[in-house]
Amino acid sequence: MPSSPTCPDPYARDCEVFMKFGLLSVITDFSIDPRELGRQAEERGFDSLFVPEHTHMPVHIESRRPDGGPVVPEAMQGLDPFTALSAIAASTTRLLIGTGICEVPTRDPIILAKQVASLDVLSRGRFLFGVGTGWVREELLNHGVDPATRTARLMEYLEIMRTIWADHEASFAGEFVKFDPIVSLPKPVQRPHPPILMGLTGTRALDRVTAARAEWMPMYGLEGEGLAERIAQLNEQAAELGLGPVPVTVVEVPPEEEAVARCMEAGVSRCVFTLPPGERDDVLPLLDWYTELSEQAEYL
Repeated sequence: MPSSPTCPDPYARDCEVFMKFGLLSVITDFSIDPRELGRQAEERGFDSLFVPEHTHMPVHIESRRPDGGPVVPEAMQGLDPFTALSAIAASTTRLLIGTGICEVPTRDPIILAKQVASLDVLSRGRFLFGVGTGWVREELLNHGVDPATRTARLMEYLEIMRTIWADHEASFAGEFVKFDPIVSLPKPVQRPHPPILMGLTGTRALDRVTAARAEWMPMYGLEGEGLAERIAQLNEQAAELGLGPVPVTVVEVPPEEEAVARCMEAGVSRCVFTLPPGERDDVLPLLDWYTELSEQAEYL
C-alpha cells in the first residue's frame, strides 16, 4: 500500500499527506508560450510548474552534468526564470510556480530577495523558491564566484534573504556580504517567506537542508543511498532539531509507473516530471501522457 496516496485536490494546501505532481520545463523563445503552458498545466490538475536557470552556458565546458548526461549549451537555457514565472503567474490562479533551481551563488542576495518577494506578491503567495549551488564551474567563475565557496555562499545568501524578508530594517555582516541597515519592500505574502526547496544531493545535503530549515528537492536517482532511506534519515535529523517531517520534492522523475510507485512508497511529497521545451503540438501530447500517469498513480 503506497505511503503517499495522491492528492484529490492538488491545490489544497492542507493536503501534505498526499503526493502531488508537478512539471519542470525550460522556457525558451521557440517553445510553447509560458502563459499557455501554465494554463494547460493548471487545467490538467498539476499542482506546480518549475523553471530552471542558467544565466549563460560557456562554450567550453569541462564540468559534468550531475546525471552524467551530455552538455548542450543551446538546449540548457531559456528565459530568465523570474520573468517566465511572472508570465505564468499572470495566466493562472491556483498553480504553484517555482524555480528549479535558482543558482543562488551567481546572484546578488539583496536583489534576489526583492525578486522573490515581488514574484510572491504578484502570484498572491504561490511561489516556491527552489535553490541550489549550480554545477557548471565555468559559469560560476564567469560570475566571479570561486566554485569552492558556492555552498557557503548559498547558505549565507539564504540567511541574508531571510533577514531582509523578516526585518523592516535589515543589516548583515557575513563572510561574503556586509551591509548597514536597509529597507526592502515589499515583503513576501507567504510568511515568514516562501518555501525554500534545496536542490542538493551531496553527502552533506541533508545536514544543509535541516540547517536551513528548508525542504529537500533532489534529482531522481541522485538522492544517495536510497530514496526511502534518505527521506527517513532526513526526518530523523529534523526531529532531533524539534522540526516536523520535511516535505520532499523529487524532480526529473521518469514518466514511468515504476518510478512514480517508488516515489510514493518512499513518502515523496511531490513528483515532478520534466517537460522538454517545444512547440505547442509537441508539448501538449506529452502533457496529456503525464496527466494520465499521475491520475493512475493512486492505483499503482
